[in-house]
Amino acid sequence: MSVGTSSAPGARGAARPPAPRSPGDRVDLGIDPDELPEGLVVADERGRVICFNAAAARITAVPAADAFGRPLEKVLPLEDLEGRRWWQLTDPYGGLAIRVRQPERNLLLPGGREVLVSARYVRTERLGPVHRVVVTLRDTEARRRTERSHAELIATVAHELRSPLTSVKGFTATLLAKWERFTDDQKRLMLETVDADADRVTRLIAELLDISRIDSGRLEVRRQPVDIGAAVGRHIQAYVAAGQEADRFLLRLGRPLPDLWADPDKIDQVLSNLIENAVRHGEGTVTIDVTPTASPREGEDTGTSVTVSDEGAGIPEESMNRVFTRFWRGSKRGGTGLGLYIVKGIVEAHGGTITVGRAPGGGAEFRFTLPVAAPAYLT
Repeated sequence: MSVGTSSAPGARGAARPPAPRSPGDRVDLGIDPDELPEGLVVADERGRVICFNAAAARITAVPAADAFGRPLEKVLPLEDLEGRRWWQLTDPYGGLAIRVRQPERNLLLPGGREVLVSARYVRTERLGPVHRVVVTLRDTEARRRTERSHAELIATVAHELRSPLTSVKGFTATLLAKWERFTDDQKRLMLETVDADADRVTRLIAELLDISRIDSGRLEVRRQPVDIGAAVGRHIQAYVAAGQEADRFLLRLGRPLPDLWADPDKIDQVLSNLIENAVRHGEGTVTIDVTPTASPREGEDTGTSVTVSDEGAGIPEESMNRVFTRFWRGSKRGGTGLGLYIVKGIVEAHGGTITVGRAPGGGAEFRFTLPVAAPAYLT
């Protein structure tokens, strides 16, 4: 087994074993084990630890200096989830001579902390005695965060689906059972409620599909020429038609804007989310600035920047770094908390960037920048 070691005593996570017992006992590949992202522990033919890198020290909370020269089973007193001592169970030095590895599995360190452990048995000759046992350790915290995120997503979806589906089921069951008892106006009201709740379910399903595509890197962008100023204008007109005051909105277009190639449906989704957030959660005038700017993509000179700002209380500084994460809803509840996460995914799928900050009027300011990139067949 060839590993590099720290060159100075007491070096960070020093992975320096005692002096080699024989020529050729160690071969340096020029790789410092402390640079490895995973824990690395190596035991010699006697089961004594000869390498213990910084990641292993961090994961196990055992100083490297306390590990060198000690028996592997003492340095790593691992147990399986049923409480059985792992090294006694696997017997790496005395087990079957055909074994070469132990697949990765969850094991427990003292105190009940879970780690992912895999092992490799190195033999100098086929079916010969074990010359080295190489163990890798991985912390399970990242996986636990992912599992918690998935659990939160499932719980949120279940909660968001339950309310509209209960409403749909209740109104349809009532109409079917007592149709003749209701007036036309009552029927229309109930059917309009059912229609609105069905739209709500449809939107949630669309959000889930978007999240799935973003997380797997499969979000497709179908680029077409987009007049982003006109797109913003359509959103403003829709809010005015729905009862908002026309002077609540201020659209400012910088000229000349570069030709923008983007997915019009997805850009509409981004604009809809950002403007809706400003209308619902902000106050005062909602200002949308569309300007030419430097492209966020290397190799391109120009891009298009859209800034949506309001004059409300804004977003607290301590929350700025969580705005684009799943389930962030700010101080006001409501919604799934998935919209801004999807917005960020859409912008980045276009090769763009998005930021959040404080507007000159004191409210929230969202700014996204898109490259002008044309489809591949036009470049």
